[in-house]
This record gives sequence, structure tokens and C-alpha cells, in this order.
Amino acid sequence: MIDHAHDLASVRDATERLLTAVGTLDNASVTHPSRLPGWSRGHVLAHLARNADALVNVLEGRPMYVSGEARDADIERDAPRGIDVQLADLRESAARFQQAGDAPADWARTVELRNGVTDSASRVPFRRWVEVELHHVDLGIGYELEDLPAEFTGREIDFLADRFAGHPDVPPARLTDGTRAWRTGRDAEGGAEVTVTGSPADLLGWLAGRRTGTALKVDGGPLPALPPL
Repeated sequence: MIDHAHDLASVRDATERLLTAVGTLDNASVTHPSRLPGWSRGHVLAHLARNADALVNVLEGRPMYVSGEARDADIERDAPRGIDVQLADLRESAARFQQAGDAPADWARTVELRNGVTDSASRVPFRRWVEVELHHVDLGIGYELEDLPAEFTGREIDFLADRFAGHPDVPPARLTDGTRAWRTGRDAEGGAEVTVTGSPADLLGWLAGRRTGTALKVDGGPLPALPPL
């Protein structure tokens, strides 16, 4: 059962961590490359602000973005801004998201995201939590996958393992951190599956496309290649 109020509080905490960290940057460092190919730190910050507004649209029954082209254009437009403007936009857009999340609503209703994807409204706060945490790591300013809250890491592994479950291009795999286990990929035929073992941070990094998986131990075959998210 998704607790949207708990997740909204977690988004608020994650956003405060992000704002504190970004507040140490200057105008030069915000132009430096992020860990995402082709994006500066400014691109990541612009995306985070516009994503908050896009999820407000979702919660209020409007299209998430006018179009994919408009989404990309907004990020390109906002990426070069100075750090003070970036910070103000991050803070103000986060406040708009929290306000939308705090409004009385039917959290069991179905909402539409990008590209025709639908989900329960109750999952939208967690989706925002994912954006804030992973893109904080993508900034490359000292916040790593190992620093993520344990609850978040476990839930995001759950989400991504489920996302790749049944995918025809992903071999059947059992994932484990030594305590918990997840299954993903195609259905195993005759018990044929690889076992991927590693720390929660390394498992998440591989599933989320943030790490290559070289730190993982693989038994029963090669490390599965994952399609892009």
C-alpha cells in the first residue's frame, strides 16, 4: 500500500538536501558537465524544476508536458541560468509540487504521465522522490548512491526490477544484496537464470543506468544488458 503522505514528506526532505548542496555551487560550477551525457549541471537543475511543474500538471489533470519537444526546449532554455536563479526556481517549483500534493484529492485515481504511461496518483510523490534523489547524484557534487536513504534504495530496486520483469530482451535474473532478493527479466525456463549479487547501491546503480555493474558478482552467465529507461 503506497503512503503518499509519507512519500511527500520524503520528497520534502530530499529536496532540502538538494537545495543545501546546490547552494554551495557558484555560477561557474553550475556550467560544468554533470554525470549525464550531454547535460551540464544546469541542465539537471532545470530538468528538476520543470519536472516538479510537470508533476503538478499530472496531479491537476493536465498533460504532463505540452510535447516532448517543448520539454526539451524548456530544459535548454533554463540550463544556462546563474546559480541564484536556478536555486530560486528549484525552491519555488518544489513548493508548487508540495502544495499540489497537500490538496485534498482522490489518491486512488489513475493519472497519465509521459508517452501514455498511466499510474495511480498515489505513486506520483514517489516518482518525484526518484527524480530528486537520482538527479542529486547525477550532479556529481558529493552525493553518491551510497548516501541515498535505505528505504528509497530498496523501493527503487523493487520498482526497476518490476519494470524489467517479463522484458523479452532481458535474460531471467535473480538479484540479491545478500539479505533480500528480486527477480527480473524474462521468465526462467527450466530454472535457467543468472544470479547478480552486490550492495544495494551497486544493484540500484546498474538497474538505473548509473553504474556499469562491474562491482557486481554474476553467477550462471554474463551480466544482463538492460534497455535504457
